[in-house]
Amino acid sequence: MDGLINKLVTETEILARYGLTAEEYRDALPAAIEATRGRMSASNAGRRRFLLDILKALQQAGLVDSVTKPQYGDDTVYRLAVPGLGNVAIIQKGCPDGAHSSIRWSVPDWARETYLWWLCDSMKAEPGEHVAKGIQRMRSRILDPADRTVDGVIFHNHLCGTPKRLCPKQDRAVRIGGQLVPPPCVYVTPDTQTTDLNWDGRQQRVFPGILLSLFGIGEQTLPAYVGHVGFQRKSGEVRTTITARFGVGRSTTYRR
Repeated sequence: MDGLINKLVTETEILARYGLTAEEYRDALPAAIEATRGRMSASNAGRRRFLLDILKALQQAGLVDSVTKPQYGDDTVYRLAVPGLGNVAIIQKGCPDGAHSSIRWSVPDWARETYLWWLCDSMKAEPGEHVAKGIQRMRSRILDPADRTVDGVIFHNHLCGTPKRLCPKQDRAVRIGGQLVPPPCVYVTPDTQTTDLNWDGRQQRVFPGILLSLFGIGEQTLPAYVGHVGFQRKSGEVRTTITARFGVGRSTTYRR
């Protein structure tokens, strides 16, 4: 696509059909690209529908008692009433490499557990790279003991499991909202009150098991599908570890 867009400047006949010269095309291209990006980013209807379909599927399966939608324009926080746990907050965000999606959020007072759900359409990088960029951006917030932080992050959108974004968990896909949807990538973040900061992935949360049970992942196999984010303070520096898990015997770990 990049090659095609740039080569169009030499296609004088095509440009002429639109009343453009090569020079006008070159001058207008940057602004046109920015305008297109803005329109694509501003359209959240598809993202909202995808996420709400999954949350409603949890309710229909009896895994949550109720789903309260956000007042769009005020916030993007969904409230789930979970039996035996209480209220869980799902904060809908876009791609994790932006400040809005990785830093600008707050944990509701009513939430027992809170998760950032990254609905990322960008194909500039693999999902793992997107997640790593987001974690690095939000690291200071996670590590701040005075900041009430999230209990985990989730990377998952309508592209997952399609030819555009193949998923190693496709064998666990279920039909939701008219499409086969594989399980989300879930990462548990550390409790800042612990000393090991989840470096070895020992932190336990409740909601990941509830969410992944929708995809037929039970208690026995759950640890093979829940990733983790951890940190380690050593020699005055802070190291980061991010482990993604895709099933029994399948995982990747990134450390920095």
